Amino acid sequence: MASESNISRESSPASISSTNSESGIENVQSLTDEDLKQLILKEMNLKEHIEQLQRKISKLTANDLSTNQDSSDADDDLLNGDETMDDDSSSGSDSEVSGNEDIASVKSSPHAADKSESESESESDEGSSEDGNDEEDEFEAPKWCVPIKANVMTFDWEKLASETQFDVIVADPPWQLATHAPTRGVAIAYQQLPDVCIEDLPIEKLQTNGFIFIWVINNKYAKAFELMEKWGYTYVDDITWVKQTVNRRMAKGHGYYLQHAKETCLVGKKGVDPPSCRHSVGSDIIFSERRGQSQKPEELYELIEELVPNGKYLEIFGRKNNLRDYWVTVGNEL
Repeated sequence: MASESNISRESSPASISSTNSESGIENVQSLTDEDLKQLILKEMNLKEHIEQLQRKISKLTANDLSTNQDSSDADDDLLNGDETMDDDSSSGSDSEVSGNEDIASVKSSPHAADKSESESESESDEGSSEDGNDEEDEFEAPKWCVPIKANVMTFDWEKLASETQFDVIVADPPWQLATHAPTRGVAIAYQQLPDVCIEDLPIEKLQTNGFIFIWVINNKYAKAFELMEKWGYTYVDDITWVKQTVNRRMAKGHGYYLQHAKETCLVGKKGVDPPSCRHSVGSDIIFSERRGQSQKPEELYELIEELVPNGKYLEIFGRKNNLRDYWVTVGNEL
């Protein structure tokens, strides 16, 4: 009897469910770093494919709307034409007289035809200028920047490193937030990456001598220092960006214990100073207005260009709002 009860308990739905959940946890825990990277790559590729489909759908929708508008205008023209046919036939003699008068006026004033042509040209110019204004509203990249839209996880970094070595590298990694409800009402518009994907970047191949600037969040200080050491850098300084509103007040944001009103950028050095490097420049505190999400202050780029004038600059995980002349920017949001 005891053996039967044991058998019944072992085969009960509750025990089966418990076994399945435990095996599921074991399967998740058994994922290797390489499996995790492959899953993230598939997710990013799927997201990019969905965005492409959304752009195509919006374009098709816009074309359909314009086609319907054109057909509606054509129908209106036909209706107006039918209504005016009787009037045209009844006033044929009047139109002939007015036509003769128009011809006579053109002959007597040869510049009248030119004037009418110029008026039509000016109307077309106005229309084209309106179209041009619409195009100007679109984003325009700086003339001398080098944007490279690519997935940083699959980009051919070795090929870029073989072409040139950079004096300064700026990285703004999309750190994976620690808590289960990290945003607390704040929307995150970009793909977050786990540490294993960030540390897999071959930064050490892109720079022989120079500086790296890494933006960090509160729970990633230790990881950032670990990455610096892994890539061959020594921590030398840090920069604090105090965020401000348009009224120059402190722009406080969400935090777990304290409200956050600043961001930190760690500075590391590798090898010797770049040839044009200067010392004791700028400041390690930046007071600057908070703008778009994840948009960093321009003062940082100005500080870097003052520290290493006429250098070779690279930004990784860049976004279009931080494109800058004479910088190479790599990211999948350009």
